[in-house]
Amino acid sequence: MSLTESKRQAAYKAVDTHLNSETRIIGIGSGSTIVFVIERIVQRGNFKKNDELNEKNENSDQKLEELDLDQCVFIPTSFQSRQLIIHNGLNLGEIDQYQEIDITIDGADEVDENLNAIKGGGACHLREKVVAEISKKFIIVADYTKRSTVLGEKWVKGIPIEVIPFCYALAYNSLKLLGCQKLNLRMAKNKAGPVITDNGNFVIDAYFGKLDGQQSLGNDNFMFINSPSEVLKRIKLLTGVVEVGLFVGMAEIAYFGEEDGCSVGVLKK
Repeated sequence: MSLTESKRQAAYKAVDTHLNSETRIIGIGSGSTIVFVIERIVQRGNFKKNDELNEKNENSDQKLEELDLDQCVFIPTSFQSRQLIIHNGLNLGEIDQYQEIDITIDGADEVDENLNAIKGGGACHLREKVVAEISKKFIIVADYTKRSTVLGEKWVKGIPIEVIPFCYALAYNSLKLLGCQKLNLRMAKNKAGPVITDNGNFVIDAYFGKLDGQQSLGNDNFMFINSPSEVLKRIKLLTGVVEVGLFVGMAEIAYFGEEDGCSVGVLKK
């Protein structure tokens, strides 16, 4: 089975489990799996027109509710998710309109056994983190390749760090002093120069190895443990850093589409 079907199954499972008639304000994450989140939401909003969904619902012990999409507002985390919301005729909201979001469903580049995640492969992690922080529930959807024991085990491209452009050199050197093993200013593929985020900033990818909390990082002046929470705290304190793609203790549950393209693994607190 392809990864596409694994992503679809994870997305469908999350939407069917957590979205109901009382859900009103919904955060929409970014990435390839989110396409299927929107796809399922639209299907649930056109329940009576979907014969396959109706048949499945009739034969299931857990009945799905039709979503009244006219009463729902969707908050994007990126240009991509904004376009998905608009193109599917859903109600678009802005984050500064709402102090609280009912639920946010988002993807991830890697998720460890404690539901900590690395995000930012699409350079959207600042807005993703803001939306996640004001959500009552933060749900992760991904395929089976994104599940690991510790962060840095599979995702070796590095932790995405959004930095202010005129401070990138300072931030780059500061990350070296923290004990970063591999650093890269992310470059664009179809333009000359670096990737520019939706917020007009640069992205540095910094690999610190496996964040298993068993080793020390830093230099002769200071040392710290390589746990996700400690690495996040140290990077966030650096001048020029806007946000860090480490989502520590934020997710409530994660759904992983398995390799068979049918089953879904669940990891929850």
